[in-house]
Amino acid sequence: MVLASDALPAPEELRGRWGWFAALGVIMIIAGFIALMSVLMATVVSVLVVGVMMIASGIVEIVHGFQMKRWSRFFMWILIGALYVVAGLLIFRNPLLAAGVLTLLVGVALVFAGIARIFLAMQMRSGAPWGWVLVSGIITVILGAVIILHWPVSSLYVLGIFLGVDLMIAGSSWLGAALAFRRAA
Repeated sequence: MVLASDALPAPEELRGRWGWFAALGVIMIIAGFIALMSVLMATVVSVLVVGVMMIASGIVEIVHGFQMKRWSRFFMWILIGALYVVAGLLIFRNPLLAAGVLTLLVGVALVFAGIARIFLAMQMRSGAPWGWVLVSGIITVILGAVIILHWPVSSLYVLGIFLGVDLMIAGSSWLGAALAFRRAA
């Protein structure tokens, strides 16, 4: 039997590999910086990665469907897989249109998530520190509204900015962890 503690690396092992964590952090920060310097290219690359994942997922669904021939609904697996493949191919055919659709979906999702946070904050008002949740919700609604109000132009840069910022934050986190591991070593 494998215990959860057996699956995690020992703190000593992490401390001994702090250099690898630092390298990962630096590479991610550099990649994030490059993405922010060319947000249109980063947007297109992000969308193309989504296209690749859709095609790969669709192929797996189709293969799975053919393996389920005896099951009465195997055709549905094949249809779903084919739709994924077609959607992935459409993304490759026109990545900027796909970026527009994805950006609009992100904007709408942010507005709804922000409204949900505001509602949650109003429910937390009795005793809990609800103010930060409210501020977070308001900022999220504003961010989503800005994306929607500037759409379709925002689709040229929003996904690239999100990718660049995410890479830089994740890289900074790994770099911070590496420095903590080094100090602990």
